[in-house]
Amino acid sequence: MYKLILLSIVQSGLLVAGQMFLKFTMNKIDKLAFTWHCIKQLFTDINFLLCGLCMGGASVLWFYILKNYPFSAAYPMISFSYVLGLVVAGLVFHEHIPAVRYVGVALIIIGAILIVQK
Repeated sequence: MYKLILLSIVQSGLLVAGQMFLKFTMNKIDKLAFTWHCIKQLFTDINFLLCGLCMGGASVLWFYILKNYPFSAAYPMISFSYVLGLVVAGLVFHEHIPAVRYVGVALIIIGAILIVQK
């Protein structure tokens, strides 16, 4: 089951990378609206393309995980995206992370390890 943890971390990494690229895109967009100008901004932005590629990769890996592991073990592993999201928030977006969030992340990691135990 530790292979499930590794696959889940990679899948979560792709998911978080996609969200990070989406955040980069949204920071550049003038105003989010269903206008030709906004659509052109979205589809000509490299970060939006990278977002789609990462999200697509995360989805394909998720299909593999669902096919090969019990749902009751696989689904909680999505929580690794919260852990990686917190890391990206601090390192890439330079957000202040309160100590209580680190405690929460530690609990998520412990919980994920407990879930895959037989």
